[in-house]
Amino acid sequence: MVMDVTEISTVIAAMGTSLGPDILAQCRSLFAAEQVALADGALPVAVDCVYGPDPRNRLDLYCAPLNGPAPVVLFVHGGGFLHGDKGGAGDQWPNAHIGRWAARQGWLGAVMNYRLAPDHAWPSGAQDVVQAVAWLRDNVAEFGGDPTRIVLMGTSAGSVHCAGAMALHADLPLAGVVLLSGLYGYTPLEDRDTAYYGDPSLYPQRMPRDAVVGTHLPLMVACAQFDPPRFQAEFVGLLKDRLERHGTLPRATISRGHNHYSMPMHLGTSDQRLADEICDFVRGTIANV
Repeated sequence: MVMDVTEISTVIAAMGTSLGPDILAQCRSLFAAEQVALADGALPVAVDCVYGPDPRNRLDLYCAPLNGPAPVVLFVHGGGFLHGDKGGAGDQWPNAHIGRWAARQGWLGAVMNYRLAPDHAWPSGAQDVVQAVAWLRDNVAEFGGDPTRIVLMGTSAGSVHCAGAMALHADLPLAGVVLLSGLYGYTPLEDRDTAYYGDPSLYPQRMPRDAVVGTHLPLMVACAQFDPPRFQAEFVGLLKDRLERHGTLPRATISRGHNHYSMPMHLGTSDQRLADEICDFVRGTIANV
């Protein structure tokens, strides 16, 4: 049964701000029926496109019939640096749903995998995002996409890798960036993060804080109302530094009634509040390219 927005928000509020497999499973159950229904017949137009040498360097493309070159939204999944998958033809949800949602907006949606810790440490995730962007620039026109209008979007660890890509390449050829519940360098390192970042003494110089604060790319940042306090502190710290550096805030939103998992997971459903914010940002950004 598909629950309405108020019912879902009440259930999510009762979960609090904790993370873990039980909370993740509960969030999936809230949106599974609607997302599976939306997935019916919405298969990717290209699966496992090879953008780099590692077996995880693969991405899928989604698009509806297009009229002229379409903007491209590249989504980078979360998973705490250790887990996560783009989905694909045989695994429609989650993460693949972002590609389908982008296609319904008239864009070309790209959903990528990247190398995972602990086998692949910093800066592998950021490097993979850079490679994926380069592949799209070279190849997306073949699928109806506009290589000059690529918007990068990540959630959680995916946001970290998007921000890391900006740190590696200040001139990354993007139209804009959307960061959902990322870590930028405002809070202490947690134990699980060392699987990706390594020795905590290296942590400050490996965080992408300066790149995100300093970028002149159009930027949207978001956190969830029930994100863990750490992620909320990262959001506030980034906004403060952006205001001090640029004299103005980036586009920013707090996703009401959602938590760390449900914020990206619900995109494309009947709860359009966050989707509308992202769509408005993307449309405004690509209009200025």
